[in-house]
Amino acid sequence: MAKLIIESTMSGQRIDKVLANDITGVTRSQIQKWLKDGLVSVNGKPARPSYVSEEGDVIEWEKPEIVPMDAVPQNIPLEIIYEDDCLMVINKPRGLVVHPAPGNPDHTLVNAILFHTAGTLSGVGGALRPGIVHRIDKDTTGLLVVAKNDTAHLHLSDQLQKRDLHRIYYTLVHGSFREETGIYNNRIDRDPSDRKKYRTVKTGGRDAETHYKVAESFGAYSLVQCSLVTGRTHQIRVHMKYNGHPVVGDKTYGVKNEEFHLDGQLLHAGEIQFFHPVTNQKMEFKAPIPADFEKVLQMLQKKKR
Repeated sequence: MAKLIIESTMSGQRIDKVLANDITGVTRSQIQKWLKDGLVSVNGKPARPSYVSEEGDVIEWEKPEIVPMDAVPQNIPLEIIYEDDCLMVINKPRGLVVHPAPGNPDHTLVNAILFHTAGTLSGVGGALRPGIVHRIDKDTTGLLVVAKNDTAHLHLSDQLQKRDLHRIYYTLVHGSFREETGIYNNRIDRDPSDRKKYRTVKTGGRDAETHYKVAESFGAYSLVQCSLVTGRTHQIRVHMKYNGHPVVGDKTYGVKNEEFHLDGQLLHAGEIQFFHPVTNQKMEFKAPIPADFEKVLQMLQKKKR
């Protein structure tokens, strides 16, 4: 059990920020998980994630051990855009779940990368999410960065937390926009009527910010470039739905009886930027829009002419 006594210079700061600054090699998001799991106490009582420290507070915590990996390697083809000793950048296809979960115990991206790396990946993500720094939905395509060791994982997670890891998505949505560029900052929370879905809320939930730019207008549809400031689950899909532009092909938040008869939403993580965890070199990668997405765009461009 580790201990920290709050000094005057630390007073007034949230407990997660205090601990993230004090503990080497741990991100603020990891500290927040420790708080939620009851691993941190203040003056002998479990600490709330929102607790603001005061001078003289005695903070104690128990750092969890990295859980051995339980996901099994499986020979599933991968499109690897880049790879070195620290990380991989992968172009995920539609229909591939990122990590095992109830209902999808195997045949996921995690199983595939465990096979490719012969079972050696960062364990920071836990037993079922080794190497996974961030995720995208099953039917969303595009770029993901995967950590191959714990040092790289912590470094990349810290970039994600500090918003130095940038992701740009391309999506086809219903309707036309009055403004060519804009910002959606509607808060997002789980839908109490369906725990698999999310919704926008005026209070509570978590802040969510999406910057959008219309790349091409087709009248009834628009091709939109989205830049994530935050990375909430289903963020782009929920923001677009709430603001009157559901993503084409989205079976959860979209329009019924879509004319294109798609297998999933036309949402593609087309660009990713981050700093290499060892060299600190800026890394930038792009992945072209997948074939089914491109086919729909070509159809709309022909109609437009």
